[in-house]
Amino acid sequence: MIVDLHCHSTASDGVLAPEVLVERAHARGIELLALTDHDTLEGLGAARAAADSLGIRLVSGIELSCQWNGATIHVLGYAFDPEASALKNAIAKLHAGRWQRAELIAQRLAAKGMPGALEGAREVQQQRGDSGNAPARPHFAEFLVRAGHVRDHAEAFRKWLGSGKLGDVKQHWPSLEGTLSTLRDAGAWISLAHPWQYDFTRSKRRRLVADFAQGGGHALEVVNGMQPLEQVGGLSILAREFGLMASLGSDFHAPGDWSELGMYRALPDDLQPIWRHFEHEPDKSFAR
Repeated sequence: MIVDLHCHSTASDGVLAPEVLVERAHARGIELLALTDHDTLEGLGAARAAADSLGIRLVSGIELSCQWNGATIHVLGYAFDPEASALKNAIAKLHAGRWQRAELIAQRLAAKGMPGALEGAREVQQQRGDSGNAPARPHFAEFLVRAGHVRDHAEAFRKWLGSGKLGDVKQHWPSLEGTLSTLRDAGAWISLAHPWQYDFTRSKRRRLVADFAQGGGHALEVVNGMQPLEQVGGLSILAREFGLMASLGSDFHAPGDWSELGMYRALPDDLQPIWRHFEHEPDKSFAR
């Protein structure tokens, strides 16, 4: 079975509408798909309709932002009840916080001689698909390219939007502990997203995984796209040490980008796939 449990649509920072993303996944032979947009469920309805028409299995997904020891961490939730009150409240707060974040990014860019960033980023976002969510850093990057402030997205992140730059707004996200509790209350299966992408030492990464496991997390995203094999090996060791399952996904955002739907390293045979718990179950997300 070809599985992809990590991808993004225009509901957050991807470039394909949810239904178009599902069509692309189907064309690439994916049989089980989770749409995991950042801090929103906005795209799930359209994705579900497309999946039903094509005969592809869609499981509800989301990638929630949170904080751990002052760092921004992402947690993936699967096969949950989207009507759970704790989850709906958490998403509403994240929605408001993301708009505040976007406004602050625009203010900081304007102070450096780049006015109109919020409107420009919002225009980029709306051209890709109607969304009520705040524009994200990739939308700001595209605005900076179009306005002639940078040559490409890589330069936009290197100079203005990347880690430690003025566009890297350290918004107050909820705690990792609180986010895990929210997802557990919604009946989700929970995975720690791309643990190797955080700029941590090995010992700090191990402490993060320990806290994630102690807080009720179920799996590590051992495979994220075509990440180096040594990273897959290191995360596999942590999954075994803490008795965690494994998840995988492409982390797809756009065609021709660094990843593609269904493209990722192989998962080690001895790790237990998290999707075994929901690949054949009725999807409670759309049972209402």
